[in-house]
Amino acid sequence: MNDKNASLFGLVRTDLEQERFSALHWEGSFADYLEILEETPRVARNAWQRLIDMVDSHGSEIGDDGQRRWRIFDDPFTEGRDAVYGLDASLVRLVQTLRAGARGLGPERRVLLLHGPVGSSKSTIVRLLKQGLERYSATEEGALYTFSWRVDGQTIPSPTHQDPLLLIPPNSRDAVLDQLNERFRGSYALGCEGELDPVSRFYYRMLMERHDGDWMQVMEHVRVQRLVLSEKDRVGIGTFQPKDEKNQDSTELTGDINYRLIAEYGSDSDPRAFNFDGEFNIANRGLLEFVEVLKLDVAFLYDLLGATQEHCIKPKKFPQTSIDEVIIGHTNEPEYKKLQSNELMEAFRDRTIKIDVPYNLAVSDEVEIYRRQYGRRGMPGRSLAPHTLEMAALWAVLTRLEDPTNPSLTLIQKCRLYDGGEVQGFTSEQVGELREAAPREGMLGISPRYVQDCIAACLVADNPVVGPLDVIASLESGLRHHSLISNDEVRKRYLQLIAVVREEYEEVIKREVQVAIAADEDAIDRLCAKYLDNVKAYTTRGHVAAEGGGEREPDERLMRSIEDNVEIPESRKDDFRHELMNYIAALTLEGKTFDYRTNERLTRALERKMFRDHRDTIQLTSLVSTVVDPDTQEKIAVIRGRLMRQFGYDELSAEAILQHVAGLFARGEARDSQADAQEAA
Repeated sequence: MNDKNASLFGLVRTDLEQERFSALHWEGSFADYLEILEETPRVARNAWQRLIDMVDSHGSEIGDDGQRRWRIFDDPFTEGRDAVYGLDASLVRLVQTLRAGARGLGPERRVLLLHGPVGSSKSTIVRLLKQGLERYSATEEGALYTFSWRVDGQTIPSPTHQDPLLLIPPNSRDAVLDQLNERFRGSYALGCEGELDPVSRFYYRMLMERHDGDWMQVMEHVRVQRLVLSEKDRVGIGTFQPKDEKNQDSTELTGDINYRLIAEYGSDSDPRAFNFDGEFNIANRGLLEFVEVLKLDVAFLYDLLGATQEHCIKPKKFPQTSIDEVIIGHTNEPEYKKLQSNELMEAFRDRTIKIDVPYNLAVSDEVEIYRRQYGRRGMPGRSLAPHTLEMAALWAVLTRLEDPTNPSLTLIQKCRLYDGGEVQGFTSEQVGELREAAPREGMLGISPRYVQDCIAACLVADNPVVGPLDVIASLESGLRHHSLISNDEVRKRYLQLIAVVREEYEEVIKREVQVAIAADEDAIDRLCAKYLDNVKAYTTRGHVAAEGGGEREPDERLMRSIEDNVEIPESRKDDFRHELMNYIAALTLEGKTFDYRTNERLTRALERKMFRDHRDTIQLTSLVSTVVDPDTQEKIAVIRGRLMRQFGYDELSAEAILQHVAGLFARGEARDSQADAQEAA
């Protein structure tokens, strides 16, 4: 072995955590386990209690909207790759349900049913809970234990990884639990329900007979081990996915007879000749996920009802067998509607707690989904222009919203309100009313997966820079053969929303170009000061200092030239000016200084005024002509540089939007000229 390999080998050996390995593979007697239990009562938690403690262990925070967000759903395991965005209300309800189940208030005897459209993160939520539970069980705080039998030189593990507390006779169990709860300081009471599984019951009875009922001697045959949950090893974490009706077999849930061992033990009802390896068995002590649970055969649902309500399953040829696990299923909208209309499924509906998991209704949250996949890892030779993900997300969210009933509110404005933005004349209370008036929003619309597919199609094309218009075009073309849209009216509406998003994008880039052209901040500051002096004089019926000395009347033409840029009508100018002055006065009383940049409408008005004053000198529309003089080229280069510095464009994407905006202005000027000619005629 050369020196280089030796050093690498040394690094590997250094990284081995032998102490941790020993802790996770701890083994001892039943008496040793009782000592651990006495010192750390929390190891006796049931599956619901352990799951909620795992969620709490990751912590939570209060968002800007006042909603609590549980950090486990930020995916701390894979650096946010599976983080869930925009579903805080649904996740809060899920966590509250888990907490109620941990306290024994009823949900622990129900199936948790995550209900929502395809691609709304239902399976991702369960996957994060499973990953969290696996890792938690490998920590000191999340430690749990199981046992095995040592009989006649053989080691026979508990096939369902049962809690060693079940070995304590029922008449003594309450006294042990009372003592444990005196030491335990949790928000719930520790308990121990159920009986030993058939295999453990068989050896327990055999050994009791062998030792003439001496329980202490029977416990000498018990070895307790640390239990680490693992979905891959089928220990404490199970997943069941329905197959077609012909291939469904309930033994996949409850286990099956091992025909090879019947000859050895002489009976198919001997527990030693049975494989307790169904999903219910292996998920004991942890969590069982049912994928598309409502596609299960009715026979499966009966097993599911018993597992939830009675915490028991019925293996073939054996009595009811106790289980301790959280059962979470998920389903989509069509399957749930079938459940509602099926009277035979009333018992199942009565034993489920439905938690809606809708699509995102906030553009910023939807953007995070796409940025998670495309924004944090670039493709060689490809880049995304600014606003690309935002425009894709905007369209996706618009498809999920209902048209507002308020005639003064557009769909874009409603979308802006849902994302925490401001719209003149609407308060946060009214936003809540809008949500309440449309409870089905988010349960219909376009899946994030469709948008991701369209973005991916653009990224593998030849263009080095993928921009919003590329993705918008991809979204539009894909709609014509989208497999999940069979209604022509729905397709027509989605296409109309494409046009809305394209128009919104053009407004965004026109403003950015305007800002780049009018980027002289000192000039804007001077313009703002001049405007405020005139507004103050107007609202107080005073005068403005004239440049050559003396005083003059407020400059109405200047004020209106600014206010017109944000479409403040003549009839509303007094209200706008007085509101502005009152706001500035309130800041002054608080010892604060007014900054126009904090007022979006005023900022936009000043920028547009500066743009219009400078547009003729820049001659932006000359970009679409074939001949551009050196002086104009130099000015345009300055604008391009400002776009790159201020808004994050690279040279190619900055050039692209300048060309596009120039075309928009050219078409606008052409329309204005045509209108003037018609008016003159």
